[in-house]
Amino acid sequence: MYLPLDGRGPLHGQLVRSLKDAVLAGRLPAGMRFPPSRLLAQQLGLSRNTVLAAYEQLRAEGFMQARVGSGSFVVLPGAPAQPRSEPPARIPAQSAYARRLRRYHDHANIPGRRLPGTVHSFQYGVPFTNPLLTSAWARALSHAAAYTPPNYPAAQGLPALRAAVCEYLSLRRGVRAAPEDVVIVAGTQQAVSLAARVLLDEGDEVAIEDPQYFAVREALQIHGARLLPIPVDREGLRTDLLPERPPRLICVTPSHQFPTGALMSLPRRRALLDYARRHECWIFEDDYDGEFRFDAQPHAALYGLDDARRTLYVGTFSKVLFPSLRLGYLVVPPGLREDFVSAKWADDFGSPGIEQAALAHFLADGGFERHLRRTAKTLRQRRDALLAALRRLAGDALEIQDSRAGMHLLVWLRGCSPAQGDAFVAHAQSRGLGLYSVAPCYMQAPARAGLLFGYGALSVAEIEEAARLFAACLDEMAFAAAPAA
Repeated sequence: MYLPLDGRGPLHGQLVRSLKDAVLAGRLPAGMRFPPSRLLAQQLGLSRNTVLAAYEQLRAEGFMQARVGSGSFVVLPGAPAQPRSEPPARIPAQSAYARRLRRYHDHANIPGRRLPGTVHSFQYGVPFTNPLLTSAWARALSHAAAYTPPNYPAAQGLPALRAAVCEYLSLRRGVRAAPEDVVIVAGTQQAVSLAARVLLDEGDEVAIEDPQYFAVREALQIHGARLLPIPVDREGLRTDLLPERPPRLICVTPSHQFPTGALMSLPRRRALLDYARRHECWIFEDDYDGEFRFDAQPHAALYGLDDARRTLYVGTFSKVLFPSLRLGYLVVPPGLREDFVSAKWADDFGSPGIEQAALAHFLADGGFERHLRRTAKTLRQRRDALLAALRRLAGDALEIQDSRAGMHLLVWLRGCSPAQGDAFVAHAQSRGLGLYSVAPCYMQAPARAGLLFGYGALSVAEIEEAARLFAACLDEMAFAAAPAA
């Protein structure tokens, strides 16, 4: 604790003045616990009696309050109980980057966050965490902590993890890549940011699916990209609508389009690759939720079909294991390898070494494959339960866009405008149910109201209970609107 003594008068008086100054300046805030007298005496090189005398005077002057069994705490004499603090005045944006941050990102209102006051929630993007995974991951971490060198990991990622990722992608996704072409990243968001910095200049055009994951859109806009929204149908990105003047980059989620759930057809994949080859533009392939397919065999990844080497392939372990595990992988064409490794180094020096080593061990010993099989089985049960409940309880009011993969469904409210959909979401929240509009995913606003139903973190019983509340909310809103019809 920094407590300068002014050298005037007795030591205990100097200490009293220093402590009072710290309280009045806010360095010792109200409610903070004072350090024990013996510890403070050791820190300042004073006798304990000097500190005890200072504490006694602070109590007498109302700056300290003793609580039996808890210690002594800072009190600000004459202060109101809990003054309302005004938000600090915001400094004007200092750069073009900061101006884009303020324009495109609102940290206080991130779509998809858990809504306050909700007991039941269809929050999307939250994975199923198997209790068996927790113990298996703890063992992997323990193994990694014992055998991981204490030095900084390489910016590109641990060789063992990059090799394990290559083996996994070859078996699961038909992606044949060398470990040298893999960069370990902190999830998809960092991969997008690295791609923007390596491939784009400010003002370059990027074609993106519409709708799409809002965070990817924001990341590109913050880096100064000009976005070209391309519509999506049941076969994925409308490749026939790609512009004659080619964009610099095309971002797609072909394995499980977010949020529609569409699987890009093989003809569309080949058309996209041909377009990129002819126009020499890059493809950013996000294998979103590609691990969990229920009713269809996955098509080969674009990266595996791309003979022209124009595709970057990204995947993440956050949705498959834990959201807090900020680890993913970016597979890049060999000619871009050095640029991406340098960009990763400049960004954060490299991802955490112990977590990388634990993940490499988890992949190598078969724990990851076992987890995927168990999780896919559970997710299918939950998806089927949600589909059955929605069709049984509210089928006439809904158009369900069934997804054959992932952890969410897109559901349209029949005859409901986006404004009516917003009112319905607000009503559901007032009843303790968290619902999530699909509208923030669109650049060109949809003509009707749609909802995203996440089911990854809900048990079958919770899904049934939440679906019943959803149906009740539908009835209540329809009843309220009846007199105006």
